[in-house]
Amino acid sequence: MIIAVIAAVSTPSVGAGIDAVRLHTAASSVAAFLNSASTHAERRERPVELVITAKTLVFLSTDIGSKHEFDVPEGIAMEPVASVQSEDAEGASRWLFMPGGAVPAVAIKLSNRHGGQRIVKLDPMTGFPRVESVPAK
Repeated sequence: MIIAVIAAVSTPSVGAGIDAVRLHTAASSVAAFLNSASTHAERRERPVELVITAKTLVFLSTDIGSKHEFDVPEGIAMEPVASVQSEDAEGASRWLFMPGGAVPAVAIKLSNRHGGQRIVKLDPMTGFPRVESVPAK
C-alpha cells in the first residue's frame, strides 16, 4: 500500500519531467532546422521558403528534392511569435531566406501541457538560432 501511495504521488512529477525533456529536445530540433534552412540558402545560393504550421516546419528550395520537414512531437504546441512575413488562408506562416540577404527575424514559441515554454529565435544579425526559456507565470 505504501508503494502504491508513493507511485500515485510521484507519477505527475515524472510526467512533467518527461514533458520538460520533450520540450527541450523539440526546441533544440527547431533551432537546428532553422539553422539548416538559413545555411541551405547561403551554400546553395538559392532562395529558401520556410513554412510554419501548428505541427510542422517545412523548408523548400528550387533545388531538386530539397523539401525538408520537421514534425513537432506529440504534446508540444508551436506558433510563430515574431511579426509574420506572410500568412496564407490555412494559417501557415511563410518566411523567405535569400542568399546573400539578411536572415529574417523568425521566432517560434513552443509550449507543453504543463505550461513550459521555449522561444526559438533566429538572430537577424548573426543568422544563428538561440533558444530562450520563458519564465513560468
